[in-house]
Amino acid sequence: MLKASVILAAALSVGGAALAQSPPQNPPLTPSPVKRNIISKTELPNSNYEVTTAVVEVAPGFKAPRHIHPGTVTAYVIEGACWFAPDGQPETTYTAGEAFMLPDHAIHAEGAATADKPCKMYVGYVLEKGQPLAIPVK
Repeated sequence: MLKASVILAAALSVGGAALAQSPPQNPPLTPSPVKRNIISKTELPNSNYEVTTAVVEVAPGFKAPRHIHPGTVTAYVIEGACWFAPDGQPETTYTAGEAFMLPDHAIHAEGAATADKPCKMYVGYVLEKGQPLAIPVK
């Protein structure tokens, strides 16, 4: 038993050292250029969907890579300006006071439209239960 414990400890220390020497290929940006302040999350009765509302702030000049949301998204721009580029459609910029909708699983890129001001939006996500708010696409 002691011998098995020593072997396990040695294997864990070697594996831990290997992980410490090999950082992830795409480490997350710190601080995150996209901040989501979740306001509410409500399950829709008799369905496989839930509604999440959030205030989303995109850092000035940040360009999020292509991704999807596993459901429908509506957004209202509170401050600044944001651009959206759904695959196969022209890029559109939305400014404070404007609203827009992204269809279910629409592949798109997005970002803050200016380099000096963040874009702040009120967003409603109607997503499949248990799914993340965004999923990267290659």
